[in-house]
Amino acid sequence: MDLYAEEIVSHYEHPHNKGKPRDANTNYHEYNPLCGDDITIYLKIEGGIVKSASFDGTGCAISVGSASMLTDLLKGKKVGDVEKMGPKDIIGMLGIDPGPTRLKCATLSLKATQKAIFVYEKKDASSVSKDL
Repeated sequence: MDLYAEEIVSHYEHPHNKGKPRDANTNYHEYNPLCGDDITIYLKIEGGIVKSASFDGTGCAISVGSASMLTDLLKGKKVGDVEKMGPKDIIGMLGIDPGPTRLKCATLSLKATQKAIFVYEKKDASSVSKDL
């Protein structure tokens, strides 16, 4: 378990894909008022595939580490597969269960990602999983 925690801290201290890109064609901002996590996800989608993913924002180690790891994972994924992702996928990606109080931190970037896709597809973003 310590190995997984070390990877999360590494992604927090040296986040991958951090910053606002020039070529994103959709984005979405999410804020967690309970702990102050503030994440915006930027995606470039072409032909139903996530070509690039990045994020910007601040937050705790779990939210920033999760956003960094998720943006790595998203590249090359089909949009439909990303829309189906849920908390179990994030827990699997992290390698640890953050527990009920930190799950919102861990899934904030996924929630923003799914809403960014819904905006891109001109769907109602309120239908994103309430579990996130």
